[in-house]
Amino acid sequence: MTARLPQKNNSTVSAIPTQNSRSTTSAIFSFSDFAKLANYSLMDTLNCDPDATEDGVDHRARQVFSGHYVPVKPTPIPDPEYVAHSKPFFAELGLADAMAESADFVRLFSGDTSQLPAPMRKVGWATGYALSIYGTEFTHQCPFQTGNGYGDGRAISVLEAVINGQRWEMQLKGGGPTPYCRGADGRAVLRSSIREFLAQDHMHALGVSTSRSLSLYVSKTETVKRYWYTEGSRSENPDMMSAEAVAISTRVAPSFIRVGQIELFARRTREDGALGNSFDVPLEEQLHAMQELEKIVLHLIEREYADVVDSQLSTPEKVVLLAREFRGRLTSLIANWIRVGFCQGNFNSDNCAAGGFTLDYGPFGFCDAFNPYYQPWTGGGNHYSFLNQPKAAQSNFESFCSALRPLLADHKAYLLALDEVQGEFLAVMDSEMQSMWAAKLGLSTLNPTAHKVLFNDLLTLMMQTTVDYTIFFRELSSMPNDIRPLKKSFYNSDQSGNHQTDTRWIEWFATWKVLLNSDCDANGRTLDAVAEQMKLVNPKYILREWFVKPAYQQAATGDYALIRELQEVMTQPYAEQSQEVEDKYYQLKPLEFFKVGGVSHLSCSS
Repeated sequence: MTARLPQKNNSTVSAIPTQNSRSTTSAIFSFSDFAKLANYSLMDTLNCDPDATEDGVDHRARQVFSGHYVPVKPTPIPDPEYVAHSKPFFAELGLADAMAESADFVRLFSGDTSQLPAPMRKVGWATGYALSIYGTEFTHQCPFQTGNGYGDGRAISVLEAVINGQRWEMQLKGGGPTPYCRGADGRAVLRSSIREFLAQDHMHALGVSTSRSLSLYVSKTETVKRYWYTEGSRSENPDMMSAEAVAISTRVAPSFIRVGQIELFARRTREDGALGNSFDVPLEEQLHAMQELEKIVLHLIEREYADVVDSQLSTPEKVVLLAREFRGRLTSLIANWIRVGFCQGNFNSDNCAAGGFTLDYGPFGFCDAFNPYYQPWTGGGNHYSFLNQPKAAQSNFESFCSALRPLLADHKAYLLALDEVQGEFLAVMDSEMQSMWAAKLGLSTLNPTAHKVLFNDLLTLMMQTTVDYTIFFRELSSMPNDIRPLKKSFYNSDQSGNHQTDTRWIEWFATWKVLLNSDCDANGRTLDAVAEQMKLVNPKYILREWFVKPAYQQAATGDYALIRELQEVMTQPYAEQSQEVEDKYYQLKPLEFFKVGGVSHLSCSS
């Protein structure tokens, strides 16, 4: 008998950004009112590590063999000082801006949970996960060579709260060591914290699904030593050790469940000693692992997919529908990354949010001069480069589907359905990419063959001419009459005056205009309407690394003005802002910054 599957949804998620922030009618002014919103679904429904301490004093690297989380008390930073908070996100949550500098709020989000009022809890939690790189399972990064020590080494969740009907998990980045710290100090420095804080706000404003920034505090007295680049260094890897102020940023998401987290429990269900053991896993442990796998998958559905996965369905039906919905979110996410010029840099399965949003902001970067192999991280290689991100996503999706399979082992029809969902990934990804490129060029998807030729020719020209990715598409959005305005995006001024190069650009531009006019005629659109739509797809301002560097350098001296200026500019990336802002932030990357460490490339952020 063939199992009945849920009706398949053939629609794909649009690559065009939408703003979905929700405002509230009343603000929360007191911490006591904020505390009343606490609601801890993860700790109340999932399994605690049976070897954990009750008080959360669990800060040394050790193996964690079972359980979905470990209770951990964060290590507060001493003498915390307010740096910034996300005004848009505070407004969405209904938090008064003054809360960010109130004593109780600062205390919690700088890592001190000792004085929290009920129903808040004084112990946070960290989670373990597995690691796959392009579908290949790894355990050697675990200090025990088993994979049982890999997880949140410096990220500690301290609160779940239901606000305006939406559940949010709030996680400290840099909150001190956990059992997964692998011997490190569990700290983040101000430099990397500023990068992540600004990037999350910016990505949300760009219309890209992402974790959110809440607050950022720095210690006035504690420093840690980190490797970084000397000023102007062109070294590939950091060439000095410096003492940097520690900071704690709070990132927020519906959950922080990763593909690697699902993988961890799936590996534990195997009979072959999944996590580096040379002996078979006893049957009792396999059954326990299967229960923990099912629990974490159902918890993921409840946290991230409750609006699209009917709670009345059987577990096999839920699993297949989960895979299908995640595929839609993931392919849409990657198309949006490429739309705005974002490269994650290190898209392993442990850095892939199972909710389908941008999670990791370590070695990220935004593309200046277009290069399909743009890679901000020195350790990332071409496999995680800019236009290879769809392939990396496919590998993560395959790892996700593999992790779901044990739950369908006794349900052949659903296994076949899951295979179908997985097998269609490339087609869905290709469809999302075609829609995204068409939107960037102001074209419909009615003539994909002609559009693909046009786009491939454009990529070749952009590489050969060295074109700024953001400025080119923004200038194109103004519907210029000829190619002269597009030259504002050309880095090589010698080539921009080259007759042969100009001829090729003129020919491409003429072909684009013909296709554009044909599309407009077929769809009843005007060029002005298309231009307005293109400007909602092609941002004017992106968070370039050479904007961020002076901000964190000034912040190291206690001057946070540039951070706040960047917050204002980068949360309005599609707007035509003042002439002063345009002159400062809408320009080509200065040539002296190319190949400079910490600007053009960086090591994995600390």
